Amino acid sequence: MPARGGSKRLPRKNILDLAGKPMLAYAIETAHASRLFDQVCVSTEDADIARVAREFGATVIERPDSIAGDRSTVAQVCLHALEALPSIDVFCCIYATAVLLKPETLQAAHALLDAEPRADYVMGVSRYEHPPVQALKADAAGYLTYMWPEWKGVQSQFQPDLVVSNGTFYWGRRQTFLVDRTFYGARLRGAVVPEDQVSDIDTEADFKKVFNLISGVKGILK
Repeated sequence: MPARGGSKRLPRKNILDLAGKPMLAYAIETAHASRLFDQVCVSTEDADIARVAREFGATVIERPDSIAGDRSTVAQVCLHALEALPSIDVFCCIYATAVLLKPETLQAAHALLDAEPRADYVMGVSRYEHPPVQALKADAAGYLTYMWPEWKGVQSQFQPDLVVSNGTFYWGRRQTFLVDRTFYGARLRGAVVPEDQVSDIDTEADFKKVFNLISGVKGILK
């Protein structure tokens, strides 16, 4: 679980109190509850995040400052973590903000990877509310035209079934990932995550929305 301390848009977001416990605790507890992992680890450069991680039963991987900046990637963090975990063959990167994720969803995604030995990665994905190929773009005068004109007039049932990574998790096979250095490898499968388990928390508004969902009381934070 990548959890750095330098979030800019929502400071200290990974350990903000979210309806009674630190945000990071939800992902740790979900990983433990799935009973899939020999070890649950948090990669961080921050002492407070490390303390919370240990409190909720995770092992801490001390992340160097060189991969703890705004431009550091999840792939870099996972590559560093794998150096500290030389014995594992299959791993899962779970985002600290995936607070609504359920253990059974992780289990289903792992089963998908396990059932297809040729697949190297399984990514948590969401379907689009509106077909992306219907996108319109504005010119300098503000007039709209099709982003992809070749799809103009094509009925929705004949449009491609497109999905997008939703910031919940990635499963990967160690040896392939060490070569690819990305989760977007040639043999990537998607595991559709139910929409009520998807949470992208980057801003205060995102945080309030998820807080209210977990609390079950609309408007508790305004």
